[in-house]
Amino acid sequence: MDRFYSLAHSSIDFHFKQSPRDFVVEEIPLYEFSGEGEHLILYIRKKNLTTTEMVGHIARYLGIKNKEIGYAGLKDKHAMTKQYISLHKKYEEAMDNFDFEGIKVLSKTYHNNKLRIGHLKGNRFYIKVKKVNPTSAAKIDEALKNIADVGMPNFFGYQRFGSDGNNHILGEKLAKGEARERNPRVKKLLINAYQSHLFNLWLSRRLEINSLIASFQTQELETLLNLPKETLQKMQAQTHPFKLISGDIMEHYPYGKLFEFEDNAEDIQRFNERKISVTGLLCGKKVKMAGSLAGEIEKDFDDAINADGARRFAWVYPTDIEGRFNKVEAQYEMNFTLPKGSYATVLIEEIAKRKIN
Repeated sequence: MDRFYSLAHSSIDFHFKQSPRDFVVEEIPLYEFSGEGEHLILYIRKKNLTTTEMVGHIARYLGIKNKEIGYAGLKDKHAMTKQYISLHKKYEEAMDNFDFEGIKVLSKTYHNNKLRIGHLKGNRFYIKVKKVNPTSAAKIDEALKNIADVGMPNFFGYQRFGSDGNNHILGEKLAKGEARERNPRVKKLLINAYQSHLFNLWLSRRLEINSLIASFQTQELETLLNLPKETLQKMQAQTHPFKLISGDIMEHYPYGKLFEFEDNAEDIQRFNERKISVTGLLCGKKVKMAGSLAGEIEKDFDDAINADGARRFAWVYPTDIEGRFNKVEAQYEMNFTLPKGSYATVLIEEIAKRKIN
Protein backbone atom coordinates (compact mmCIF):
# COMPACT_ATOMS: atom_id res chain seq x y z
CA MET A 1 0.00 0.00 0.00
CA ASP A 2 1.49 3.34 -1.05
CA ARG A 3 1.45 5.94 1.67
CA PHE A 4 2.04 9.64 1.89
CA TYR A 5 4.06 11.03 4.77
CA SER A 6 3.55 14.32 6.56
CA LEU A 7 7.16 15.40 7.11
CA ALA A 8 9.11 17.21 4.40
CA HIS A 9 12.58 15.65 4.84
CA SER A 10 14.05 12.92 2.65
CA SER A 11 14.00 9.33 3.92
CA ILE A 12 16.35 8.50 6.81
CA ASP A 13 18.50 5.40 6.75
CA PHE A 14 18.54 3.32 9.94
CA HIS A 15 17.77 -0.25 11.02
CA PHE A 16 14.72 -1.11 13.08
CA LYS A 17 13.27 -4.47 14.02
CA GLN A 18 10.71 -5.10 16.73
CA SER A 19 12.17 -7.07 19.63
CA PRO A 20 11.72 -7.07 23.42
CA ARG A 21 15.07 -5.33 23.79
CA ASP A 22 14.37 -2.52 21.33
CA PHE A 23 10.59 -2.08 21.60
CA VAL A 24 9.05 -1.54 25.05
CA VAL A 25 5.45 -0.52 25.77
CA GLU A 26 3.88 0.56 29.05
CA GLU A 27 0.10 0.91 29.22
CA ILE A 28 -1.33 4.06 30.80
CA PRO A 29 -4.67 3.28 32.50
CA LEU A 30 -7.71 5.44 31.83
CA TYR A 31 -8.42 5.89 35.54
CA GLU A 32 -6.88 5.26 38.92
CA PHE A 33 -7.82 1.89 40.39
CA SER A 34 -9.81 2.15 43.62
CA GLY A 35 -7.80 -0.41 45.56
CA GLU A 36 -10.95 -2.27 46.59
CA GLY A 37 -13.67 -4.30 44.93
CA GLU A 38 -14.29 -7.82 43.60
CA HIS A 39 -11.92 -7.56 40.65
CA LEU A 40 -8.21 -8.34 40.94
CA ILE A 41 -6.13 -5.98 38.78
CA LEU A 42 -2.75 -7.41 37.75
CA TYR A 43 0.01 -5.38 36.14
CA ILE A 44 1.76 -7.86 33.86
CA ARG A 45 4.95 -7.80 31.83
CA LYS A 46 5.05 -10.04 28.78
CA LYS A 47 7.41 -10.59 25.89
CA ASN A 48 7.18 -12.42 22.56
CA LEU A 49 3.47 -13.03 23.16
CA THR A 50 0.35 -11.30 21.90
CA THR A 51 -2.15 -10.13 24.52
CA THR A 52 -4.54 -12.86 23.32
CA GLU A 53 -1.84 -15.52 23.75
CA MET A 54 -1.02 -14.24 27.24
CA VAL A 55 -4.69 -14.27 28.24
CA GLY A 56 -5.02 -17.81 26.87
CA HIS A 57 -2.11 -19.10 28.95
CA ILE A 58 -3.53 -17.55 32.14
CA ALA A 59 -7.04 -18.83 31.40
CA ARG A 60 -5.80 -22.39 30.85
CA TYR A 61 -3.80 -22.23 34.09
CA LEU A 62 -6.90 -21.14 36.01
CA GLY A 63 -9.27 -23.45 34.13
CA ILE A 64 -11.51 -20.61 32.98
CA LYS A 65 -12.61 -19.11 29.66
CA ASN A 66 -10.59 -16.33 28.04
CA LYS A 67 -13.56 -13.95 28.23
CA GLU A 68 -13.43 -14.04 32.04
CA ILE A 69 -10.16 -12.08 31.85
CA GLY A 70 -10.49 -8.39 31.14
CA TYR A 71 -7.91 -6.19 29.41
CA ALA A 72 -7.90 -2.69 27.98
CA GLY A 73 -5.84 -3.02 24.82
CA LEU A 74 -3.96 -5.39 22.52
CA LYS A 75 -0.19 -5.13 22.75
CA ASP A 76 2.51 -6.08 20.24
CA LYS A 77 3.93 -9.59 20.21
CA HIS A 78 7.53 -8.79 19.24
CA ALA A 79 8.10 -6.43 22.15
CA MET A 80 8.32 -6.21 25.91
CA THR A 81 4.98 -4.84 27.05
CA LYS A 82 3.41 -3.98 30.38
CA GLN A 83 -0.35 -3.92 30.68
CA TYR A 84 -3.19 -4.44 33.13
CA ILE A 85 -5.62 -7.36 33.21
CA SER A 86 -8.55 -8.03 35.51
CA LEU A 87 -9.77 -11.29 37.09
CA HIS A 88 -12.30 -12.17 39.74
CA LYS A 89 -10.71 -11.76 43.15
CA LYS A 90 -11.21 -15.47 43.94
CA TYR A 91 -8.26 -16.30 41.64
CA GLU A 92 -5.78 -14.18 43.61
CA GLU A 93 -4.16 -17.05 45.51
CA ALA A 94 -3.79 -19.15 42.37
CA MET A 95 -2.19 -16.23 40.52
CA ASP A 96 0.32 -15.80 43.35
CA ASN A 97 1.78 -19.14 42.20
CA PHE A 98 1.49 -18.52 38.44
CA ASP A 99 4.72 -19.17 36.56
CA PHE A 100 5.05 -19.05 32.78
CA GLU A 101 8.02 -18.11 30.61
CA GLY A 102 7.54 -14.65 29.11
CA ILE A 103 4.83 -13.59 31.59
CA LYS A 104 5.52 -11.95 34.95
CA VAL A 105 3.09 -10.34 37.40
CA LEU A 106 4.67 -7.07 38.53
CA SER A 107 2.02 -5.80 40.96
CA LYS A 108 -1.60 -6.18 41.97
CA THR A 109 -4.49 -4.09 43.25
CA TYR A 110 -8.28 -4.19 43.19
CA HIS A 111 -11.15 -2.42 41.48
CA ASN A 112 -14.94 -2.40 41.33
CA ASN A 113 -15.21 -3.07 37.60
CA LYS A 114 -13.78 -5.48 35.06
CA LEU A 115 -11.35 -3.99 32.54
CA ARG A 116 -12.76 -3.67 29.04
CA ILE A 117 -11.33 -2.83 25.63
CA GLY A 118 -10.65 0.89 25.39
CA HIS A 119 -10.21 1.43 29.13
CA LEU A 120 -6.79 2.99 28.68
CA LYS A 121 -5.53 6.53 28.22
CA GLY A 122 -2.61 5.61 25.98
CA ASN A 123 0.79 3.93 25.90
CA ARG A 124 4.33 4.99 26.70
CA PHE A 125 6.98 3.66 24.29
CA TYR A 126 10.72 3.11 24.34
CA ILE A 127 12.18 2.49 20.86
CA LYS A 128 15.76 1.86 19.79
CA VAL A 129 16.90 2.12 16.16
CA LYS A 130 20.37 1.04 14.98
CA LYS A 131 23.03 1.78 12.37
CA VAL A 132 22.50 5.52 12.82
CA ASN A 133 25.18 7.97 11.70
CA PRO A 134 25.46 11.56 13.00
CA THR A 135 23.74 13.02 9.93
CA SER A 136 20.78 10.67 10.33
CA ALA A 137 20.67 11.37 14.07
CA ALA A 138 20.35 15.09 13.40
CA LYS A 139 17.50 14.42 10.97
CA ILE A 140 15.76 12.23 13.56
CA ASP A 141 16.15 15.03 16.12
CA GLU A 142 14.47 17.46 13.73
CA ALA A 143 11.71 14.99 12.82
CA LEU A 144 10.88 14.37 16.48
CA LYS A 145 10.77 18.12 17.09
CA ASN A 146 8.36 18.59 14.20
CA ILE A 147 6.11 15.80 15.47
CA ALA A 148 6.16 17.30 18.97
CA ASP A 149 5.21 20.69 17.50
CA VAL A 150 2.42 19.73 15.09
CA GLY A 151 1.53 16.05 15.62
CA MET A 152 1.31 13.26 13.06
CA PRO A 153 -1.14 11.32 10.87
CA ASN A 154 -2.88 8.47 12.67
CA PHE A 155 -2.47 5.64 10.16
CA PHE A 156 -3.16 2.05 11.13
CA GLY A 157 0.16 0.22 11.44
CA TYR A 158 1.22 -2.85 9.50
CA GLN A 159 0.28 -5.04 12.48
CA ARG A 160 -3.36 -4.39 11.63
CA PHE A 161 -3.10 -6.26 8.33
CA GLY A 162 -1.59 -9.61 9.35
CA SER A 163 1.80 -11.19 8.79
CA ASP A 164 1.46 -11.05 5.00
CA GLY A 165 -0.22 -7.64 4.97
CA ASN A 166 -3.26 -8.96 3.10
CA ASN A 167 -5.92 -9.46 5.77
CA HIS A 168 -7.97 -6.64 4.26
CA ILE A 169 -8.48 -8.61 1.04
CA LEU A 170 -10.33 -11.45 2.78
CA GLY A 171 -11.94 -8.86 5.06
CA GLU A 172 -13.55 -7.19 2.05
CA LYS A 173 -15.00 -10.49 0.86
CA LEU A 174 -16.38 -11.26 4.32
CA ALA A 175 -17.85 -7.76 4.67
CA LYS A 176 -19.64 -8.14 1.32
CA GLY A 177 -20.88 -11.67 1.95
CA GLU A 178 -18.59 -13.15 -0.70
CA ALA A 179 -16.78 -15.40 1.80
CA ARG A 180 -17.53 -17.02 5.15
CA GLU A 181 -15.67 -17.31 8.43
CA ARG A 182 -17.13 -19.36 11.30
CA ASN A 183 -15.02 -17.83 14.06
CA PRO A 184 -16.73 -14.49 14.92
CA ARG A 185 -13.56 -13.04 16.45
CA VAL A 186 -11.52 -13.80 13.33
CA LYS A 187 -14.29 -12.48 11.08
CA LYS A 188 -14.42 -9.20 12.97
CA LEU A 189 -10.63 -8.89 12.87
CA LEU A 190 -10.55 -9.35 9.10
CA ILE A 191 -13.41 -6.93 8.43
CA ASN A 192 -11.69 -4.38 10.68
CA ALA A 193 -8.58 -4.79 8.52
CA TYR A 194 -10.61 -3.87 5.42
CA GLN A 195 -12.07 -0.81 7.16
CA SER A 196 -8.55 0.17 8.25
CA HIS A 197 -7.23 -0.28 4.71
CA LEU A 198 -9.80 2.17 3.32
CA PHE A 199 -9.07 4.62 6.15
CA ASN A 200 -5.34 4.53 5.34
CA LEU A 201 -6.05 5.11 1.65
CA TRP A 202 -8.24 8.11 2.51
CA LEU A 203 -5.63 9.55 4.88
CA SER A 204 -2.90 9.17 2.25
CA ARG A 205 -5.12 11.05 -0.20
CA ARG A 206 -5.63 13.88 2.27
CA LEU A 207 -1.88 14.10 2.91
CA GLU A 208 -1.32 14.17 -0.84
CA ILE A 209 -3.73 17.12 -1.06
CA ASN A 210 -1.83 18.86 1.76
CA SER A 211 1.44 18.38 -0.15
CA LEU A 212 -0.03 19.81 -3.33
CA ILE A 213 -1.47 22.79 -1.47
CA ALA A 214 2.00 23.56 -0.12
CA SER A 215 3.73 23.13 -3.49
CA PHE A 216 1.57 24.83 -6.11
CA GLN A 217 -0.16 28.13 -6.82
CA THR A 218 -3.92 28.47 -6.62
CA GLN A 219 -4.42 28.56 -10.39
CA GLU A 220 -2.49 25.30 -10.84
CA LEU A 221 -4.35 23.67 -7.97
CA GLU A 222 -7.75 24.38 -9.49
CA THR A 223 -6.84 21.98 -12.29
CA LEU A 224 -4.98 19.46 -10.11
CA LEU A 225 -7.60 19.12 -7.37
CA ASN A 226 -10.81 20.28 -9.03
CA LEU A 227 -11.68 22.37 -5.98
CA PRO A 228 -13.11 25.92 -5.94
CA LYS A 229 -10.59 28.75 -5.90
CA GLU A 230 -12.02 30.14 -2.66
CA THR A 231 -11.64 26.77 -0.93
CA LEU A 232 -8.04 26.43 -2.08
CA GLN A 233 -7.19 29.92 -0.82
CA LYS A 234 -8.68 29.12 2.58
CA MET A 235 -6.66 25.91 2.77
CA GLN A 236 -3.46 27.73 1.79
CA ALA A 237 -4.08 30.26 4.57
CA GLN A 238 -4.18 27.53 7.24
CA THR A 239 -0.93 27.24 9.18
CA HIS A 240 -1.39 23.62 10.31
CA PRO A 241 0.14 20.99 7.97
CA PHE A 242 -3.19 19.13 7.83
CA LYS A 243 -5.56 21.32 5.84
CA LEU A 244 -9.20 21.24 6.93
CA ILE A 245 -11.91 21.13 4.28
CA SER A 246 -15.52 22.20 4.65
CA GLY A 247 -17.56 19.23 5.83
CA ASP A 248 -14.76 17.48 7.74
CA ILE A 249 -16.00 15.66 10.83
CA MET A 250 -14.14 16.99 13.84
CA GLU A 251 -13.96 15.60 17.36
CA HIS A 252 -12.96 17.19 20.65
CA TYR A 253 -9.45 15.98 21.47
CA PRO A 254 -8.53 13.57 22.98
CA TYR A 255 -12.20 12.51 23.20
CA GLY A 256 -15.59 14.12 22.92
CA LYS A 257 -18.46 14.89 20.57
CA LEU A 258 -18.38 14.81 16.78
CA PHE A 259 -19.38 17.85 14.76
CA GLU A 260 -19.03 19.14 11.20
CA PHE A 261 -16.41 21.73 10.28
CA GLU A 262 -18.02 24.74 8.60
CA ASP A 263 -14.99 26.73 7.53
CA ASN A 264 -14.99 29.06 10.52
CA ALA A 265 -11.87 30.69 11.96
CA GLU A 266 -12.72 29.68 15.54
CA ASP A 267 -12.55 25.95 14.75
CA ILE A 268 -9.32 26.40 12.80
CA GLN A 269 -7.84 28.07 15.88
CA ARG A 270 -9.10 25.27 18.16
CA PHE A 271 -7.53 22.74 15.78
CA ASN A 272 -4.23 24.61 15.96
CA GLU A 273 -4.48 24.57 19.77
CA ARG A 274 -5.10 20.78 19.85
CA LYS A 275 -8.54 21.22 21.40
CA ILE A 276 -10.18 19.43 18.46
CA SER A 277 -8.90 17.16 15.71
CA VAL A 278 -10.08 15.88 12.36
CA THR A 279 -11.46 12.36 11.95
CA GLY A 280 -11.56 9.84 9.14
CA LEU A 281 -14.14 7.22 8.27
CA LEU A 282 -14.18 3.55 9.21
CA CYS A 283 -16.88 2.64 6.73
CA GLY A 284 -20.04 0.80 7.70
CA LYS A 285 -23.45 1.33 9.23
CA LYS A 286 -24.50 3.82 11.93
CA VAL A 287 -21.66 6.31 11.36
CA LYS A 288 -21.61 10.06 10.85
CA MET A 289 -20.47 10.94 7.33
CA ALA A 290 -18.47 13.97 6.22
CA GLY A 291 -20.40 16.60 4.30
CA SER A 292 -19.78 19.19 1.61
CA LEU A 293 -16.39 18.99 -0.17
CA ALA A 294 -14.83 16.72 2.46
CA GLY A 295 -17.67 14.28 1.87
CA GLU A 296 -16.96 14.26 -1.86
CA ILE A 297 -13.41 13.07 -1.11
CA GLU A 298 -14.50 10.64 1.59
CA LYS A 299 -17.09 8.86 -0.59
CA ASP A 300 -14.27 7.44 -2.75
CA PHE A 301 -13.13 5.46 0.31
CA ASP A 302 -16.56 4.45 1.59
CA ASP A 303 -18.09 1.03 1.04
CA ALA A 304 -21.54 -0.27 1.91
CA ILE A 305 -20.54 -3.22 4.10
CA ASN A 306 -22.47 -5.24 6.65
CA ALA A 307 -20.61 -3.98 9.69
CA ASP A 308 -20.83 -1.05 12.07
CA GLY A 309 -18.78 2.00 11.10
CA ALA A 310 -16.99 4.54 13.25
CA ARG A 311 -14.86 7.70 13.12
CA ARG A 312 -11.14 7.65 13.99
CA PHE A 313 -8.81 10.54 14.69
CA ALA A 314 -6.87 11.24 11.50
CA TRP A 315 -4.36 13.45 13.30
CA VAL A 316 -2.91 12.82 16.78
CA TYR A 317 -0.39 14.43 19.10
CA PRO A 318 2.40 12.34 20.64
CA THR A 319 3.57 13.81 23.96
CA ASP A 320 6.62 13.71 26.23
CA ILE A 321 8.91 13.03 23.28
CA GLU A 322 12.58 12.41 24.09
CA GLY A 323 15.46 11.42 21.82
CA ARG A 324 19.10 10.43 22.48
CA PHE A 325 21.87 9.58 20.04
CA ASN A 326 24.54 7.11 21.14
CA LYS A 327 27.37 7.86 18.74
CA VAL A 328 29.60 5.07 20.04
CA GLU A 329 26.96 2.38 19.47
CA ALA A 330 25.48 4.11 16.39
CA GLN A 331 22.06 3.85 18.01
CA TYR A 332 19.22 6.29 18.58
CA GLU A 333 16.83 5.85 21.51
CA MET A 334 13.48 7.60 21.80
CA ASN A 335 10.60 7.73 24.27
CA PHE A 336 7.13 9.05 23.56
CA THR A 337 3.51 8.68 24.61
CA LEU A 338 0.68 7.98 22.16
CA PRO A 339 -3.08 8.05 22.68
CA LYS A 340 -4.91 4.72 22.61
CA GLY A 341 -5.29 3.18 19.18
CA SER A 342 -2.20 4.86 17.72
CA TYR A 343 0.82 2.91 16.50
CA ALA A 344 4.42 3.52 17.50
CA THR A 345 5.55 1.89 14.26
CA VAL A 346 3.64 4.57 12.33
CA LEU A 347 5.65 7.25 14.14
CA ILE A 348 8.87 5.40 13.26
CA GLU A 349 7.79 5.21 9.61
CA GLU A 350 6.95 8.92 9.62
CA ILE A 351 10.48 9.63 10.81
CA ALA A 352 12.07 7.16 8.38
CA LYS A 353 9.67 8.28 5.63
CA ARG A 354 9.50 4.71 4.36
CA LYS A 355 8.13 1.32 5.33
CA ILE A 356 10.05 -0.40 8.10
CA ASN A 357 8.56 -3.92 8.15
